[in-house]
Amino acid sequence: MDSELILKNNLKEKRIKKGLSQEELAKLVGTTRQTIISIEKNLFNPSAKLALLLCTALDEKFENLFYF
Repeated sequence: MDSELILKNNLKEKRIKKGLSQEELAKLVGTTRQTIISIEKNLFNPSAKLALLLCTALDEKFENLFYF
């Protein structure tokens, strides 16, 4: 397989819909604002644990938040 799978996300849209800042979301899931920024810009793929924490914090199913 030549092409690399890139995990995309709707994190920014879902975060804004919940009325959370990047800093607030970061605190909820135990990470930094810089990590949230990197995920939102598709520069960093979260670990499975962090992805599930983000889903829980935003009250979203994994497949509604992350996609290929």
